[in-house]
Amino acid sequence: MTDDRVVVALDVGGTGMKCAVVRPDGVVVRAERHPTDAARGPAAVVGTILDVAEGLADKARADGLTPIAVGIAVPGVVDEARGVAVWSANVGFRDVPVRDLAVARLGLPTALGHDVRVGGLAEARLGAGRGSGHVLFVAIGTGIASAHVVDGTAAVGAHGAAGEIGHILVRPDGPRCGCGRRGCLEAIASAAAIGRRYAELAGPSADAAVTAAEVAERAATGEPLAGQVWQEAIDALADGLASGQALFDVATIVLGGGLAQAGDGLLTPLRAAMRERMTFHREPHLVAAALGDEAGCLGAALLALDAVGVRDHQEKR
Repeated sequence: MTDDRVVVALDVGGTGMKCAVVRPDGVVVRAERHPTDAARGPAAVVGTILDVAEGLADKARADGLTPIAVGIAVPGVVDEARGVAVWSANVGFRDVPVRDLAVARLGLPTALGHDVRVGGLAEARLGAGRGSGHVLFVAIGTGIASAHVVDGTAAVGAHGAAGEIGHILVRPDGPRCGCGRRGCLEAIASAAAIGRRYAELAGPSADAAVTAAEVAERAATGEPLAGQVWQEAIDALADGLASGQALFDVATIVLGGGLAQAGDGLLTPLRAAMRERMTFHREPHLVAAALGDEAGCLGAALLALDAVGVRDHQEKR
């Protein structure tokens, strides 16, 4: 007997939305991308989310499939229990009842999640952390955030703010973070921070702004300044991840986000730095994310499937 059930999944970012129709086994049967165009304001963004979700559900039905739920991932602070996007600078949300609006529009059970947490969910159940049981997913891009996933469930926290590993204090006298405090991991080892640090040390006579990826490339070719900045970031990341391991004792740490695209240029020195910091704690398996920018959309689908009690699938993928 074939299973015609699917869920509609949307991963909403400040620039674009990654959207899909997904089967219970985690296989994507239709994928689309749409602009968010957050400059139009939160009401317009919500309208687009609902239009896209409804359109995907209609297309699924036209293909003989049965949509059973909707999963939506957004950035910022998310109250998953109430289905409310509490705050998101990227898309302008403040206390938007996304779940209730979607239920009213589509007539389907809907789950709302945080973009990094659902990305971690997908990597833990479908991607690089599959089979590990205890996974810490760390997304390193403009900022740094994480998701702690135990047996396929991501911790939310008492106030919906679990996973802010980017705000672990690693350098008390370090640069000021966007949160207002000095020395946060994010202020030193995020992609944005690496680019800023290189520019600061290079001085006003240097070329135009250099990205973290370019710093990694220059470090690999032996450029001393890039090597210094890259090593500073590696050391800070190792300190932050060692703290995470002391707290969570995970089997696997999965690194995602733009910085993880540096591959072995990041993983090899970071593994060595982590090993130096381990005492009685077990060293975690440190790997790069496997799902790329599809992780958020797949994670939103898993959240939707969990909401309707369908979870007999992913490990068999």
